[in-house]
Formats: sequence, C-alpha cells, structure tokens
Amino acid sequence: MPVVQPKMQNGTREKQRKIIHCDADCFFAAIEMRDDPSLRGRPMAVGGSADRRGVISTCNYEAREFGVRSAMASATALRMCPDLIIVPGNMEKYREASRVIREIFFDYTELVEPLSLDEAYLDVSDSEQCQGSATLIAEEIRRRVFDRLAITVSAGVAPNKFLAKIASDWNKPNGLCVITPSRVEDFVLQLPVNKIHGVGKVTTEKLRRMGIETCADLRRFTVFELCDRFGSFGQRLYDLSRGIDERPVKPSRRRKSLSVEHTYASDLPGVDQCLAKLPELFVMLKSRLNRLDSDYRVVKAFVKVKFDDFTTTTLERMGTGARISDYRELLEQAIQRGNRPVRLLGIGVRFVDLRGDGLATQLDLFEAGKES
Repeated sequence: MPVVQPKMQNGTREKQRKIIHCDADCFFAAIEMRDDPSLRGRPMAVGGSADRRGVISTCNYEAREFGVRSAMASATALRMCPDLIIVPGNMEKYREASRVIREIFFDYTELVEPLSLDEAYLDVSDSEQCQGSATLIAEEIRRRVFDRLAITVSAGVAPNKFLAKIASDWNKPNGLCVITPSRVEDFVLQLPVNKIHGVGKVTTEKLRRMGIETCADLRRFTVFELCDRFGSFGQRLYDLSRGIDERPVKPSRRRKSLSVEHTYASDLPGVDQCLAKLPELFVMLKSRLNRLDSDYRVVKAFVKVKFDDFTTTTLERMGTGARISDYRELLEQAIQRGNRPVRLLGIGVRFVDLRGDGLATQLDLFEAGKES
C-alpha cells in the first residue's frame, strides 16, 4: 500500500489533502526588474551598499550564476560578480505586491499559511474552484499573479506540505510541479536527503558517513536507529523519507479585503458602457461574500478602474452598506478621473476580522439596504 494513503478514522477513509506551495521567483529583484526593464538580463540584486557593510536580500538568476546568494555581504557579492548591480529595497512596494498575491490566494481558500511576503501554503482540499483541481488552481494563480503584477510564481502541488514545498522548487523559475498521490512513492525514493527541510551541511555529511544519499537509503534504518543518532529529528527523517507529513496548513492571517475584476477584450468607451457591466460584477462579488464566515464585517467599498493607457485609479468609501448604488457613484467618479476608455473594472470591500480584531459589528454587506 502506498505510504501516503489517507488514514482511516471511524471506519472511513479521510479525504486526500490537496496542498499548493507558491513561491514568487526572486521576488524583490523581480519587482525591481519589472519597474526598471533596463535591469533585465543583467546580474542584479536588492540589498545594502557594499561600503556600508550591506547585505544582499535577493538577486536574480543571472547573479546566481556567479554564486551570489541572499544573506551574502554585498562586498563579497561584488567580488564574485564585479558587474553586479545592487539597488536599494523598497519594502512598501514589496508589501503591496504581497497583498495582491495574498488576495488572489484567498479567492481559492481561507486556509492560507504565509511563510514570507512571497511564499505560502494553500490547502485547497475543499475548494470548488477550477472543478476542485489543485493543479488547475495552481495554474490559474500563477497566471493571475503574472497578469496583475508582471512577475512569475513557481508552484508545487502535492498531498502534503513537505512534498509541495519541494515541488515548487523543482522547476524554478516560473515552473509548476505536480506530485500526485500515485507518484509519491517513486518521487520520494529518489529524493536526495539534502532536499529535506532541516537537513543542512552538517546533517548531510553525517548521513553520508552512514551511506545515506537518498530517501531510499534512509529507509534502511528503523525509527529507533534514527532517533538514537539524530534525537527527535530522527522521527522526522523516518516519516519524510516515506512521504509522510501530517502537518496542517495553519492560517496565521485572514483576508482584509475581497474583490472581483474583469479585463475586457475591447475597451469600454465611456461611463454608460462601464455602468452596464456593474451588475454582473456585483453578482460575482455577492456570491464570493456569501461563502465567507460570519466573523468578517465590511467597513469600506471600493472600485478600481484601469484605463487604456494602463493607468489605474482606485476610489473607496468608508461606512457604506456597499449597495450597487454606492458602486455606481464610485465608478462614475473614478472614470471621470481619467476620462479615457477603460480596459479593466473591479469592485470590492475591505473588512475587519471580528475573530482577530474584536471590533464592533458593522452592517453586513447586503443587509444595509438591498438593491437590485
């Protein structure tokens, strides 16, 4: 029997988990290259100045070919790659990009566990999006992030967090790797042990002295032998070498907003044509909001308009019931700002999370004066 078969509980088999690990490719550097195309194709990094004992935060793949890595001293990086371009970081810009990515994740599941600004686990086991296919969800997420931010995301799909994280790195950059339950056994057997999280240089060398190079080699040892040599980490080595990882995805943050948007094949020439698209967007927003739990309360409504010259404007209103009439007014004002044909329309709401914030209850989105 494959080692990753779902466990039995009360005589019934648990549903197979579907985990996605998403990781933006050289995130900070990708944002800088997006905003300054002259940096593309040249070794570059985001970090501090070499003459001030600066450190590299991240670098692009051209720089990595010279051995440049994150957490490396900028002076060392420049010695390894004299042509390296080091630009200062802009955390406000990166956080905004991270927010956009996170909101895309939340369109598929509330079970999002962020690991950093550009990396997260998603449990989509119960998601109805994309016919419930984790692979199609991962593909759609990657496409949407590129459409919104013009950066790439690599993703791994697997039955657990351990394998999903390994898979996301398998075809980087801009890659997707899917490890189906039927593939787990063969995949894990040939996996080098240094791919296991927590196995660093010291542990790798210790394992090598034991004749262990792959997870297949690791399986020759009992859990007692591994715990005797590696302490509590021995149990982890035993389980992961068999593709076993029962850790759940633990959401540490909840969504702050929800929105729907659409890019039109032909630009909308004026206000009337834009307003004609509003009811469809409103129904989509209402459908998504109805799937949220009761701990979310709306505090703002907002609209987003992208014009044909790719300039974007956003307008929001505090303390609204977010009726369709509110969106009409906001949309009219937003379009007047650019007074140009429109290629994208979006509407949404911002929340307080009563579970985490303990704030007073606002009127629910569609209780504050329903309007068709």
